[in-house]
Amino acid sequence: MTGQASLRARLVARDERALVELIEAATPWVLGVVLGMLRDQDEAEEVTAEVFATAWDRVGTLGDEYQELMPWLLRVARNRAIDRLRRRSRLRRKAARFQAYEVATSAPVPFREPDESAQPGWHVHRSVHAALATLPEEQRVVIRLAYFSGFTHSEIAQHLGVPMGTVKTRLRLAFDKLRTALAPIRDWVP
Repeated sequence: MTGQASLRARLVARDERALVELIEAATPWVLGVVLGMLRDQDEAEEVTAEVFATAWDRVGTLGDEYQELMPWLLRVARNRAIDRLRRRSRLRRKAARFQAYEVATSAPVPFREPDESAQPGWHVHRSVHAALATLPEEQRVVIRLAYFSGFTHSEIAQHLGVPMGTVKTRLRLAFDKLRTALAPIRDWVP
């Protein structure tokens, strides 16, 4: 069995020492290819690490056409570097579009105070928030988390560090108070 075949067999058998040997032997070659393409040392090192992670994950799936690991590793390195170059290009295009949009829309828009009375349901909105303001803080917090942030009961309990039963009790007490406070607008709510 040749040295490369032996190394490959040990990698397939998940021998971590074989991975260390592969990294020590192939890093100068892989890093050289990637650095030559990317021209950025940090990014080249990241890609090199990705190449060896890929080798570790996929060496067992390689076909017989890859009896030697180095050509395959260099192909993986080249493909990963091309992916990075494409990502850079996309980011540059997005940044250019954003900058063009920003320049086109940079005219200041004057602030206008919203006229709530022109919006349907403005008085319901005002009444609900006034009723919420009268609740004790711990009840107001669970109402806001449940109905304004979309948290589940278990998420609220975890977020606040309280038992789920406490969350349910606080919600029930809050609903009892809100039901009374909002009774005058019941006909306005669909």
